[in-house]
Parts: sequence; C-alpha cells; structure tokens
Amino acid sequence: MLPKVIFGTSSLGNLYEEPSYDTKKAIVGEIVRQSGAQAMFDSAGKYGAGLALESLGGCLADLGVEPGQVSISNKLGWKRVPLTTDEPTFEVGVWKNIQYDAVQDISYQGILDCFEQGNQLLGNYCADIVSVHDPDEFLDGARDATEHARRLEQLLEAYRALAELKQKGIVSSIGIGAKDITSIDLISDHVQLDWAMFANSITPYTHADNALSLLDKLQQQGVAVINSAVFNAGFLVGGEFFNYQKISPESHPEAFAWRDRFYAICDNFDIEPALACVQFSFLFNNIASVALNTSSAKRISTNIALATTEVPAGFWQAMLAERLINPRLASLIKQK
Repeated sequence: MLPKVIFGTSSLGNLYEEPSYDTKKAIVGEIVRQSGAQAMFDSAGKYGAGLALESLGGCLADLGVEPGQVSISNKLGWKRVPLTTDEPTFEVGVWKNIQYDAVQDISYQGILDCFEQGNQLLGNYCADIVSVHDPDEFLDGARDATEHARRLEQLLEAYRALAELKQKGIVSSIGIGAKDITSIDLISDHVQLDWAMFANSITPYTHADNALSLLDKLQQQGVAVINSAVFNAGFLVGGEFFNYQKISPESHPEAFAWRDRFYAICDNFDIEPALACVQFSFLFNNIASVALNTSSAKRISTNIALATTEVPAGFWQAMLAERLINPRLASLIKQK
C-alpha cells in the first residue's frame, strides 16, 4: 500500500545546489520521523549520477534506521560511470559538484545492472519498488519509425527484467513514470503495471481529457497512480517556471490570468494554493499518493499536512463555476 506522500530525493543528488551532508541527513531523518510506520523515498541512478542513492543509504545508516522502516523506489535506466570530462555529460549544469558521470542503458541486462548498482550504492538498503526512468524521453529520442520500434522493443525487454525481479520476490512492485503520459498509455497495453507516476499532467491547471481518460483506463487495470509535479514545476504557487520553462505574462497571458482567478478563489476560502494543488490529486479515486520534493527538513511536516488536510467541496464547486477546471470533474466533486 502506498503512503499519501512519497518523498523525492533529487536534492540528495545535488540538484541545482550542493547541500551539506548534515543537511541531507536532517532531511532524511525528519522524513523517517514524520512518516510513521514506514517512510517511502523515490530515487534514481540518474540523480547526481547515483549520488542521491548513495547519500540516502549513508544517511539512513548513520541515523540507525532499520531497513524495514523504509521503502525505496528506484527508477532504473542510468548507470554511474567514471567522470572523464570536466563536467558530467548527461545533464549539463543541473547537478552540482558530482564526481561521476552517468550513461543510459535501457535493455534487459542494462536494467538488471542498474538495479544491482543501485542497491550497492544504497549499502544496507535495497530498492523494493522499481520502474524505468523517463521512458517517454527514451522513445522520443528515436530518429524514425524503425528506431522507435527498436527502442520500444528495448523498453519492453527492460520491463521483462523488472517482471522477473517481481516474480522472484526480489521487488514488490513495478511501475512507470513519465512527463509525456502517452508513453504510460502505450506501456500499459503491453505490461501489467502496479503503479504509474504522472508528472505535470494532473494539476488544477493541467488535466486534459486524455489524462482523465488514462486515469480511467488505469483504474480498470487496477493500477494505482502517483501524482508528481503537482504545482506545474512551481508556477501554481507563484513561480516563474511553468513545467520547467520560464514564462511571462507577455508570453503566456492565459496562464497568468488563470492563476490570478485561482488565487482569488483560494483567498475566498482561506486556502493556500499549495494545499489546493495537492488535494486536487485526491479527487481521483485511483490517485493514491503525491510525490513531493524538498531541500529543507523544515518543510517535511508541511508537505505531509498538504496531503492530509481536506479542502471543502465548495472550493471545487467554485472552481467549476468559474470554469477553471474540466467540467468532466463535476461528478467526482459531487461525491466528495
């Protein structure tokens, strides 16, 4: 069973900045303390070329956390390799002061190698929830239809490896996460998934008909959904970046106008926009969890509160009345 909040670990891999080890340990410790019986972390070999996994394992060990107290999700497909250039080549300028590079290897054996390396980096801990990292970007990298078919075959072979890990009882569940949810739709036709992680696709501002239809499809398949990037990469809570691209009132007037009207309704109901964004996820029956990142231990309790504090149905009715959310949601809101 998935907890309501899953904590991302990109900050442990030095995303955009280099926190001290003590800061990382404080974040991990507070997540474990606040999460009750079991804390769940979402990580990946791509995060800091394995630094996030290494830091997570080290922090948990230094804190004396028993392996049974945590559940770790590892998104597989990127392997740590020696750094042979001045800067890492896989995501230039994103990860600060990391000592390794990373290469992509999505294949049957590549995924098994990534899984083994990830567990080595975790030390005393093992990932029990696994997926393939950014399958949408992998497929989109194809230059033509022939290469796309070849990449899809590689991806399905990667999932065959994950299915075998589950069949052997080495992991408990397999899933998929993507920014482009059409890849989730595609893979779910070929693979029996346990869960799917949506990114930037189910927010108060962004929930297109195809995303809602995919939620329905996955519910029929018994697939739980984890919702991530619930703030459209910060825009819905006041940021200048929308889905990781900087925008302005001049370039995207409709987005800023929508946000102003959204804020007005939040003010009327005395609700923080962040709370509305997180609770929007739980309007949908098969969204089990939200994935939230933090670079501060002080934010942990706030993040948990966002997932456990309910929003009155009148708020969503007001959003419907102002045509700020899809009218298809009227029946869901009526049930709340």
